Amino acid sequence: MSKSPVLYKTKENPEWWRSSVIYQIYPRSFADGNGDGAGDLIGLLEHLDYIASLGVDGVWLNPCYPSPQMDHGYDVSDYLNIEPTYGDLDIFDQLITRANKLGLRILMDVVPNHCSDQHAWFTEAVVAGRGSKERERFWFRDGQGVDGELPPNNWKAVFGGGAWSRITEPDGTPGQWYLHTFTPWQPDFNWLNEDVVDYFDRMLRFWFDRGVDGFRVDAVTVVGKHPDLPDAPSIAGAVAETDAWAFNPYTVFWPSAHDAWRHWREVINQYERDHPGRELVTVSEAYTPGKPDLLLRYVEPDQFHQSFTFDLLLSPWNALSFHKAAARSYQALHDAGATLTWALNNHDAHRVVTRYGRADAHLMSSWTGSNLVNSDAPVDLELGHRRARAAALLILGLPGAAYLYMGEELGLPEVLDIPDSARQDPIFARTEGREKGRDGCRVPMPWTSGSANLNGFTTSTSVKAWMPQPAGWGKMSVEVQVQLGDSMLHLYRQALQLRSRLVDEGEEIEFVGDGANGLFSFTRGSCAVIVNTADDFVELPTALVAHRSVILESVSGAMVDRGGSKSLAGNSAVWIG
Repeated sequence: MSKSPVLYKTKENPEWWRSSVIYQIYPRSFADGNGDGAGDLIGLLEHLDYIASLGVDGVWLNPCYPSPQMDHGYDVSDYLNIEPTYGDLDIFDQLITRANKLGLRILMDVVPNHCSDQHAWFTEAVVAGRGSKERERFWFRDGQGVDGELPPNNWKAVFGGGAWSRITEPDGTPGQWYLHTFTPWQPDFNWLNEDVVDYFDRMLRFWFDRGVDGFRVDAVTVVGKHPDLPDAPSIAGAVAETDAWAFNPYTVFWPSAHDAWRHWREVINQYERDHPGRELVTVSEAYTPGKPDLLLRYVEPDQFHQSFTFDLLLSPWNALSFHKAAARSYQALHDAGATLTWALNNHDAHRVVTRYGRADAHLMSSWTGSNLVNSDAPVDLELGHRRARAAALLILGLPGAAYLYMGEELGLPEVLDIPDSARQDPIFARTEGREKGRDGCRVPMPWTSGSANLNGFTTSTSVKAWMPQPAGWGKMSVEVQVQLGDSMLHLYRQALQLRSRLVDEGEEIEFVGDGANGLFSFTRGSCAVIVNTADDFVELPTALVAHRSVILESVSGAMVDRGGSKSLAGNSAVWIG
């Protein structure tokens, strides 16, 4: 089932991205088309029909630029080409052409805060020496101490450790230090430098010219820096070692970054004017949980079109928390005319099946604002799967855009028992194993039920994949689930097909109750969305169910008559209208 192409803005399709559903692909783990053990663009091209059959509007590709792969693409060495492991520009162009025929938009990932230490600019900067124009593109500074042996300030890195590394000067002497908000092999750009601004202008136009429809923009909250780079205040409130960076007000949410986003929006608006019919989109990764005032700054009319609303992703399985998160985001963004942009999974967080299956999934204390990896509570995957089905109807029932992470539609769990020797996330290495990192949500997709080639992930029968796939994943494969009428895949396809009915009801919603009874519910025109986070049946308000019938249930028989009134089964959801 493919969709008809929708390539231009029409009366029936104004600002397509406002109600879009985008399917996120981690290229290294989606499908290996050339048999080398790593996913690639050939594998993606061969599975585009599957993506279109889901009923989504587009695809977001995690970084596929040339990279040493120290952080699997988020260390970019060339923003104007394709990583050879994944293919080349010719196969990328084929991908764009095929996607257009299927009515799918293509969004790329862009990393503006930093590049790889193997980027030509950085290698030139190291050679150029102190005070050079090449070093002005980054944050090079002399160290403190008698011989400059101490870093310029006390800033911490996102992935653990300090945020500064010292180079050796061309003459062999200990040299300046450079800033890296993430890892030593990811030096930060200086966005006060015009060369940097011009470089990314060129990058945007390069990919727009190839047919890309927009960008997800990485780590926007740390792009700005106080020009004097002062010491950060105390970090005593950090929840985890890798959270220490978030307490630095001189880079996190530093306002100068917004000048860059305003400039980007000018570039995009001009490109649309020069290319009638093109309608582009940018979505920012701005972690602002519980801070809608900060989130609004990124979706002002002259900045990003969308910004992820992470409050639901960071909420426990609790109706009170769902209500608080959704209502807060809805009130702020809807009232401002901005698009709500939801996600429950991505390449940085534990998969929702595992999160919701934890024994403490309902407790606020088990959740953090980072990678949600700090709970060691036992996991009931059957329960997590049931709750994930309900959550699918929740996120797809809300107004705005939704982003789905590959494998979410299969109900894939987090892989918690990856051997330490197989882990590749720099978080694991930078914290000396104290934090496991994000590898568990990046395990290769299962396509078939046969395990000889990692359940269809690779074309080779003998290659070792870049990340091991657990035994038994074939049971959750696409091949198996397409044959089951009650599978997670079937539910997602149903929900995406029926979602248009909710979209037609508009973006105005009214919340019903506050979640205290275990129900998170709201009305959307003549329809209603109800999620029961309790373990038992909960009676539904008569006014909510009156004159409405079931559109879609997360599990068969979720809404039943009990004692003359309608009730919703525990850990389930329903659309009615």
